[in-house]
Amino acid sequence: MKHYTQQEIDAFEKLLKMEKNRVMYRKLLVIHQHLKGYPNLHIAEMMGLDKNTVGIYIHTFEEQGVDGLIPKKSPGRPSFLNEEQEQKLHDTIRDKTPDEVGFSGMMNWTGKLARDWVLKEFGVKYHVNGMRELLHRLNLSYTRPTYVLAKADPEKQRQFLEGFEEAKKNS
Repeated sequence: MKHYTQQEIDAFEKLLKMEKNRVMYRKLLVIHQHLKGYPNLHIAEMMGLDKNTVGIYIHTFEEQGVDGLIPKKSPGRPSFLNEEQEQKLHDTIRDKTPDEVGFSGMMNWTGKLARDWVLKEFGVKYHVNGMRELLHRLNLSYTRPTYVLAKADPEKQRQFLEGFEEAKKNS
């Protein structure tokens, strides 16, 4: 085991005090105890960890430094759709209306319609929230449509908006 100077331990303590991530803080605490000379078994008991976990943290720290301890983002569960299917979903939503793909009378995509299209097209079931997350991951967003009548009188619209704003102020 390498012997650490008090200066190295002090610098590490400053790093420990600044850490905000709970998982990283716990790893740094293990290393801090190691730097102070505590045996792995004692650290494991004190921290409520398996002794192998403590050994892995220490080995990683000695090989890669503090950066090696940074928690990796969990990759999560694999998607229900493959890349080709996701691309087809993206292109369909981007280029076609729901009416054009078999949802009569529907002009705007929703999470539910996209979910229903995926079920019909690929036989894959999604929950509406899961579909919304997938659409977000595919960089698809939506806004609620607002309709403006083509023959609307701009002057009457302006007068209505002025009266509406006044009514809002007075209520």
